[in-house]
Amino acid sequence: QVQLAESGGGLVQAGESLRLSCTTSGTVFVLYDMCWYRQAPGKQRELVAQITTSGGTNYANSVRGRFTISRDNAKNTVYLQMNSVKPEDTAVYYCNANRYPNSQYWGQGTQVTVSS
Repeated sequence: QVQLAESGGGLVQAGESLRLSCTTSGTVFVLYDMCWYRQAPGKQRELVAQITTSGGTNYANSVRGRFTISRDNAKNTVYLQMNSVKPEDTAVYYCNANRYPNSQYWGQGTQVTVSS
C-alpha cells in the first residue's frame, strides 16, 4: 500500500521560512514525479511545485523565487522549502506522487498558517 506522509507545517509569521517534508512508502519513489499542491479555504486545490524523476522543477508564478522543491531519493522524501512566506500562502499543503499513465497518490495534508 502506497503511503505519503507530510510533516513540517505550522504557524509562522510573514517573512519567515518553513520546510515541508513528504516521505513515501510502499512504492518505488524514484519512478514518480513528485508535486506539492495547496488548498486555501474556499479555493480550488492548486499546483505549487513539481519535481520530475530526473530532477526538473516547475513552480507556480505565485511562489517562484521564494519556494524550492527538492527530492532525496535515498530517503524517499520530497521537500518544499518555503522562504519569505506571505499570508496568502496560508493553506493545507498536499504531497502528490504521480506516474504516467494513471498512478497517482496523495498525502493527508499539512496545515500552513502565515500570520501578518
